[in-house]
Amino acid sequence: MENRMTLKLPAIGKNESLARSIVAAFAVELNPTTDELGDIKTAVSEAVTNSIVHGYPNRDGEIEINAIIDGETLHIEVLDRGIGIPDIETALQPFYTTKESEERSGMGFTVMESFMDNLSVENRDGGGLKVTMEKSFERKIAGD
Repeated sequence: MENRMTLKLPAIGKNESLARSIVAAFAVELNPTTDELGDIKTAVSEAVTNSIVHGYPNRDGEIEINAIIDGETLHIEVLDRGIGIPDIETALQPFYTTKESEERSGMGFTVMESFMDNLSVENRDGGGLKVTMEKSFERKIAGD
């Protein structure tokens, strides 16, 4: 059976830790390891921080997080209605940042991609960004 949750938060820095904790708590039903929970928290943190810092520079906004557990896979969407990304292919490259003056590393998407099994990033119709991540929790049985 599929389980799902939706969370909507103002795009402000103090909500980053709340978002990552809620998604991690939701994922607990998949019986993740401590390391896997850390991976989920880090990936969600990066996606939410990107929305706050890059999606809504100098303006208020909202972030929506949808999480779905389907079988043994966790699907996470982080959506905003911010400014989007003009060149997603370039933005996905390690060390690319539009905020060099703020000493940003440009590794957010790289971190998300390395901690999750799948990552996709797309601009939304009407503005904003949709980041989709997946992590599978299929467990191998000894002897397989």
